[in-house]
Amino acid sequence: MAGEGAGPGPVLSARSVTKSFGPVEVLHGVTLDLLPGEIHALVGENGAGKSTLMKVMCGVYPPSSGALLLDGEELSLASSIDGERRGLVLLHQELNLAEDLTVEENIFLGREWKRGWLLDKPRMRAHTAKLLTDVHCDVAPAAIVRSLSVSQRQMVEIAKATDHEARVLVLDEPTSALTEAETAILFGLLRALRARGVAIVFISHKLGEVKAIADRVTVLRDGLLVATRPAADLSEDDIAQLMVGRPLANLYPDKRPPAPDAETLLDVAGLVAPPWVASAGFALRRGEILGFAGLIGAGRTELMEAVVGLRPRAAGAVRMGGRALPAASPRAAAAAGLAYLTEDRRGKGLLLRLAPRPNLTLATLGGLLRGPFISTAAEDMALDRAVETFDIKIGDRANPVLSLSGGNQQKLLFAKVLRADPRVVIVDEPTRGVDVGTKQHIYRFVADLAAAGRGVIVVSSEMPELIGVCHRVAVMRAGRITGVLEGDSITEDEIVRHATGLKGAA
Repeated sequence: MAGEGAGPGPVLSARSVTKSFGPVEVLHGVTLDLLPGEIHALVGENGAGKSTLMKVMCGVYPPSSGALLLDGEELSLASSIDGERRGLVLLHQELNLAEDLTVEENIFLGREWKRGWLLDKPRMRAHTAKLLTDVHCDVAPAAIVRSLSVSQRQMVEIAKATDHEARVLVLDEPTSALTEAETAILFGLLRALRARGVAIVFISHKLGEVKAIADRVTVLRDGLLVATRPAADLSEDDIAQLMVGRPLANLYPDKRPPAPDAETLLDVAGLVAPPWVASAGFALRRGEILGFAGLIGAGRTELMEAVVGLRPRAAGAVRMGGRALPAASPRAAAAAGLAYLTEDRRGKGLLLRLAPRPNLTLATLGGLLRGPFISTAAEDMALDRAVETFDIKIGDRANPVLSLSGGNQQKLLFAKVLRADPRVVIVDEPTRGVDVGTKQHIYRFVADLAAAGRGVIVVSSEMPELIGVCHRVAVMRAGRITGVLEGDSITEDEIVRHATGLKGAA
């Protein structure tokens, strides 16, 4: 049920909207009403058209055909700035902060407050501090954005979005990098905005969050609107089935444990990487999937970066097949068969403005040389195999990777990492920002890697996927491994107890 501020009719509507990019139509006659005082969840697989539809409705893209209506009157938007002037605010999935500016400068970028001819910096700083306090973000207004964590940047984006006099507020995957506590704060803000009569669109792949916050749910599939229903009438399984068009009873593949005498592929002992990793050690066997759990800031990603040589280590040893790897040498780690799939596919994993082919092959060009030259035919064949193996939906292969959905970007990153045929694969937050169907594919990729005799480490903030996929789970807290769970002891309760210090060695 919508909040108390619900009005008699929609504030913003799409009527038979289509959107094409060149010859490719990605939205096919979508009709949607956004009601004031309502939180409306928009869900669908990656590439279903969710972000494109919202960009059309907020002025980022013009519709190819169909109409937009604001308060029942036909609306023509020249740009997203034009949309914001009319109260249509879009918080993009991709963080749109200027990294070399301060938080305060980002909040007011393009709409600075002035006192006479000069900027009114004291007033802007005080207002920024209030916005940050409202979202419980402990960041100084003068902090440079580049110095912030991904989670902190997301909260700054949310603070910036809530500062507009929004009539429609669209949040595209706003919780993908947030902790549970930060998500709870965000949900409190959204409920307060709903009570003030704001129409809110919440785009998310986290179906539990959709059920927790939404009044109505709209499902898109392949650019078509499949259903719009009250959230109370749908279970998470119902939503997932509408998204993918098939039942998803077997989200996780069957676990095939490693052989009892399986050799140790990776051995880490006493690794120290200040200030994030105090001391950590673990072993990974052939055919094993080892999970790493912990709260944000526990040191999981930093530990893995130190293992693969991306972060200097102050002490400790890393051995592959019994052979020590030098510190701070990603090249040596790769040569030994150790691969790392970063949690930040857009910032560190892919070159977004290049096409898929160079992204796939850039790290393994040596095998594509024909004499002194790189064979484009061999590159094309490699991309063909990757598209088939990983079910990557690309469309025009000349388009930049930026144009791909998040799930297809993640599949391309998997293909890129696995082209080197590593013996050990570390995947950090492998399903962040991807839909349930793509999650199912990724879980099978991981299980197949282990079944083929590789060792796999999965770092994840999603406890259900650690429980569903991993043979063992190591839990980190304050830069140390506080316990390693296996068998029936891999439960959410046990993970939380170790992650919060209620159990395990500190």
